[in-house]
Amino acid sequence: MPYYTKLGKLPSKRHIQFRRPDGKLYAEEVFGTEGFVGPTSTLYHINPPTQVIGWKALYSTKVEYVERDTMRMRHVKSAPLPPKGDAVTGRVVLFGNSDVEISVCAPAEPMKYHFKNAMADECFFIHFGSGTVFTMFGALKFGPKDYIVIPKGTIYRFEFDKTKAGEPQPRMLLMESVNGSHILPPPRYLSKKTAQFLEHAPYCERDLRLPEMPMTFDKKGSFEVRIKSRDLVHSYQYSYHPLDVVGWDGCYYPYCFNIDDFSPIVGKHHMPPPTHQTFEAHNFVICSFCPRPLDFHPQAIVVPYNHSNLDSDEVLYYVEGNYKARKGIEVGSLSLHPQGIPHGPHPGTPEATIGATHTNELAVMCDTFAPLYPTQAALDLDDLHYPRSWEHGWEPDEAAATAGDAKPKTTAKSTAAVKGKKSAATKSKAGTKTTRSGSASRGKAADTWS
Repeated sequence: MPYYTKLGKLPSKRHIQFRRPDGKLYAEEVFGTEGFVGPTSTLYHINPPTQVIGWKALYSTKVEYVERDTMRMRHVKSAPLPPKGDAVTGRVVLFGNSDVEISVCAPAEPMKYHFKNAMADECFFIHFGSGTVFTMFGALKFGPKDYIVIPKGTIYRFEFDKTKAGEPQPRMLLMESVNGSHILPPPRYLSKKTAQFLEHAPYCERDLRLPEMPMTFDKKGSFEVRIKSRDLVHSYQYSYHPLDVVGWDGCYYPYCFNIDDFSPIVGKHHMPPPTHQTFEAHNFVICSFCPRPLDFHPQAIVVPYNHSNLDSDEVLYYVEGNYKARKGIEVGSLSLHPQGIPHGPHPGTPEATIGATHTNELAVMCDTFAPLYPTQAALDLDDLHYPRSWEHGWEPDEAAATAGDAKPKTTAKSTAAVKGKKSAATKSKAGTKTTRSGSASRGKAADTWS
């Protein structure tokens, strides 16, 4: 994390005597990164954290990727994935490489153990569901559209609230930094001198929710902690509750950030994806595409331009709203656009959206600087028609022939609105000279394609 904080009871100095009520010393643990020259926190345990007994390997987490020699656009519909497992065993990796693994998880069971990922930072996006993550740093309450960043080595357990009638079952997206790097705010958002969020950053310290009480569980017994390391999940037994920290301070801890607190940066012309960047790790970034005003030049094309991001593969996870540049996208869809193939809006969407002033889209993007490969689970959910969805509809005649794919359903209200627009356009032609820069030109272009 970028700034210092503390919680619970602490001694006045590091590495000095700090005693429990019974007179015994609390066990100090320096929880550090990058050989102790990176962010660290110092924790004080009731019990020595070195007391571990009974270890065994449970299962492999090594991911097998398929179609590594195939480069094409992909559309994976993850919503049909049935709930399974818990917040760890229910994870289904869909795309990945040697830097990041992108998973979805729809847990069906509670976690009956604690978990530590000793290989990667984890960035969750909670699509549906609410609850609490109990961590060694304290409790984090979460809800829909929360990012939860859990740094490598943190012991935690997810506890979801009971789903109310009519609400969707819990579902989340996960991005793991399997190359060992840390998921942090982009450096350009932070002051080089103080690590404070700068004024141009789209979020700041006030938007982050840090661990809170309860933090300390002083219990004896038998507690399982599963640790992911060396591409395996190992089971360890603790004779005390693993969340026994009474206090900590430092710059390395988990936190929550709700995507609705991201403040989109908008412009006169279409802004590039780095404008929406939220987090960064080595060789990949995470961006938030949120509801926002659209470009305000009078002749602006408000959907993304065709682009060849020659150094990146792009995965978009669609959360909600109407994603104006794409057709056939559903809630829970993931699209993959590989480096080497230009991609952009679907046929008809640039013209159809001219004059739009706002977008209600919500999506999470992960851009990688190495090719992403699918798993068999991704292929099982793959929309094979997606790569050909750019072939037709570019010309007005084609657009009319394929209008069923692009037009909204016509209602009496919308028909009347169209007639009103045509009448207004007729009056405009009769009495107004239309210029390329005028709003009448924009209206005419939209009517031509409607």
